[in-house]
Amino acid sequence: MTLNELNQLDDNAAYDWFEASCAAERWVNAMVTGRPYKSAADVYSYAVEVWESLTESDYRQAFEAHPMIGDVNSLRAKFANTKDTAASEQQGTAVASEETLQVLHTLNHEYLNKHGFIFIICATGLSADTMLQALQKRLPNDTVSELENAAAEQIKITLLRLTKGLSAPTQEAS
Repeated sequence: MTLNELNQLDDNAAYDWFEASCAAERWVNAMVTGRPYKSAADVYSYAVEVWESLTESDYRQAFEAHPMIGDVNSLRAKFANTKDTAASEQQGTAVASEETLQVLHTLNHEYLNKHGFIFIICATGLSADTMLQALQKRLPNDTVSELENAAAEQIKITLLRLTKGLSAPTQEAS
């Protein structure tokens, strides 16, 4: 998608495009109405500005669109437009040992039970062991701190997805 193509999408198509980067409805709506953008840098800076203006409930809505680390199939029933993206972002879990995957599974559920949302980490380029170490480090934190940590990780994920989306070739109609 080029910047020009993004600016020319109708609102529904633009909504779908932005939602693939972040599922927080207020963020998506702001990004759609923020068009036209003059540059990719403007898209990214506005994405951060809007993200930082959101509430805890908006953050939690974005978090709900993510699978638990290592559990990409959990997206099949909801937020299907982010499933393939999440799968490629979490490819570090594809070569993980069974033991690491089991510990990730257990600690992910402990984290969810403690904080009320799943563990969010910008997983691109990280091994399963690195993600596990981050989860072990963050699990003892209080929920307010973890909401801040998860929100910081979410905007990293969002910016990566926006960057990939703006550099992806447009699908030609056949």
